[in-house]
Formats: sequence, C-alpha cells, structure tokens
Amino acid sequence: MALDKGVLKRFALFASMTDAQVALLASRATARRVAEGAAVFEQGEPATSFYLLLDGRLKVRQITADGQQIIVRIVNPGDLLGFACALSRPDYPGTATAAVESIVAAWPSTNWNAFVEANPHLAMNAIRTIGQRLDEAHTRIREMSTQEVERRVAHTVLRLVDQAGKADAGGTRVDFPISRRDIAEMTGTTLHTVSRILSAWEAQGLVEGGRRKLVVRDAAKLAKLAEAPRD
Repeated sequence: MALDKGVLKRFALFASMTDAQVALLASRATARRVAEGAAVFEQGEPATSFYLLLDGRLKVRQITADGQQIIVRIVNPGDLLGFACALSRPDYPGTATAAVESIVAAWPSTNWNAFVEANPHLAMNAIRTIGQRLDEAHTRIREMSTQEVERRVAHTVLRLVDQAGKADAGGTRVDFPISRRDIAEMTGTTLHTVSRILSAWEAQGLVEGGRRKLVVRDAAKLAKLAEAPRD
C-alpha cells in the first residue's frame, strides 16, 4: 500500500528533511503489514529491500555456524533495518520476524545510494545504527565471556525494559510478547537456566512472569544484581 509523507515525518529520522524530500521518499516506499510471527525477510535471502519499522516490534535472529539460534536485536518503531546494501553485502545477515502485528515501510535496495546522497541525515542515522549495533554486540560478547548467567539475564531484562518498557501496576512491563526462550536466545544460555533464574526472581518479587509476558517489579534490585558479581 502507498505511504503518506505524514507517517514518515513523525519519526526523528526525517525531522530535518524538507517536505519535498520526505514526499519523494514516501512516493518510492510501499507499506506492508506483517502478521505476528511472520518474517519481513529471512537470513541468507538476497537483500532486495531495506526497511523502516512504522509500528509494532520485530525480533532479528541469526543462525550461527554451529546451528545455534540467537536473537541479536529488538527493532523498535522508527528503526531502520535490512540495509545490507550499506554494508556491501548481497544478503540479509539475519531473519526479522514480527513479535506483534507490525507495519514496515520498504524501499528497493537500489535506491539506497541515491537516498543517502540526497539526504545526509539518513546516512548519519544509518551510521549511528550500525555503531549502536556494534556497541551492543561488543557488550553482549563481553557479558557472555566475563559474567555469570544470572548477571547476563539481568542486563538483558533491564535493556528490554529500557527499550520497550511501559508503566504497569507496580512495575514496568516489556511492551511486546517475550518468552523465556527469547531471553535464552538473547543471553546465549539454555531455556532451563533462564526458567530457573526467572522463577527465583519471581519468588523474590523482582519480576512477574506469565505466558510471553514479563513485568519488572523492582528495577533497582535487579540493577544491583546485574552490576554486583557474587563472591
């Protein structure tokens, strides 16, 4: 479906662009509704388009060389994704699936160079996004190589709340369905281990779980747990 320029203008990415520039971008985009659980693109597919998430949440997964599935990124509204062309690679490095029903804007990858040349702000945003992903990757590698599992899980839960937290009675809820398996994939550990940790936290009143639900009840104590190594 066609995309109205007003939809793009509400995102910071396009704030410094003129109406004419945004209108041109909108005219070349197509909006696509993605059902919960459906893929926007698959790992290894030719990177024929790049995307902007307009509404909803996406999870980006990768299959490692040894066959392990890991969640490498949660995509929030206003985030660019799928711009493998900016990295000079022909295929998508991961699979993006909808955590909830979502809407994405798509542009042909062949438009990328012309877009960034005409809109330096778009290029700078892409560079910042790449930088943030590298920083997040380095942080997670450091956590997995130096921290015990419980601290890694605490850091991951706190990041989820920071990126997608919504006020809830007595705490902050992660504003999209999140399972214990998802958290295991984000922390490089097993479902059994994550279940054991979250159950213990529930008993202590730190979090409240449920089917694909996570509410942080005591972020301060969880932060102390994340930062303080045990003897």
